[in-house]
Amino acid sequence: MPKRYPYKLPEHRVEHGVEIPVGDLKTDEKAQRTLNERRAMSIANNLVPEALGTIVVSQRDNGDQYIVDGMHRWHVCKLRGIPALVAEVHHGLDQQEEAILFLIKNRESSKPMPLDEYKIGLTAGLPLFVDTDSALRRRNLSMGSTGTNVVGAVAGVLRITELYGPETLERTLAVAEGAWGRTKETWDGMLLGGIGMFLGRHGDEVDDKVLAERLGKKDPAFRWRANVTAVASAGGSRHSGTGSRVSTCYQLIVGEWDKGRRKGSRIAA
Repeated sequence: MPKRYPYKLPEHRVEHGVEIPVGDLKTDEKAQRTLNERRAMSIANNLVPEALGTIVVSQRDNGDQYIVDGMHRWHVCKLRGIPALVAEVHHGLDQQEEAILFLIKNRESSKPMPLDEYKIGLTAGLPLFVDTDSALRRRNLSMGSTGTNVVGAVAGVLRITELYGPETLERTLAVAEGAWGRTKETWDGMLLGGIGMFLGRHGDEVDDKVLAERLGKKDPAFRWRANVTAVASAGGSRHSGTGSRVSTCYQLIVGEWDKGRRKGSRIAA
């Protein structure tokens, strides 16, 4: 399956091996991960200056130089009194493109925390994150630390959008709320993932309101979660990862939907 949401940048000039004074560098929190002071202190305490490597910098049209990747090393240099860093300098990018470059640079290694990636993805204007945010907002929800109106399962929610589209995500959120109301447990990643997989595969065959009623009547969200975890773990630790738990939740939802239905009207999982 081709990537529906690729990261793209315009052609632009890049300089390598540019030495930049630490004091000249700036950061933009909307296009950058959150600074982890503890991590920076740990690096500073064990620093080998020769191994600092190259940071990634964007030089904007007005001459300002913003760190794209290497913020913790920059902060370490300030703590240790190191005057300059060697940089790979990208010219002519705007804030949105800087955010895209950050995500590209961190795609394979030193991956940012999911919520940081989500916020930066919104700054970048990337469709995956924008579409997800729009689906959440239509349900009067936001992404953050899980609460009544806040969804914390960032990676799981993004996966629903990426695999099945924002319409399926919005349906998933509506079904979860219809089943269990607005609670922290309602927005659990396993439960949303299972519902999303069910609707992504069989959405044309089901009535969302009926699905929500069946799920809610079966058990409250916290019991669904406990049951999913128990069933997924029954096969041993190799089968208890997030992907397995989402698949297990999906199978349990199929079973609940098919309960009492004639053979010809059941869903083939």
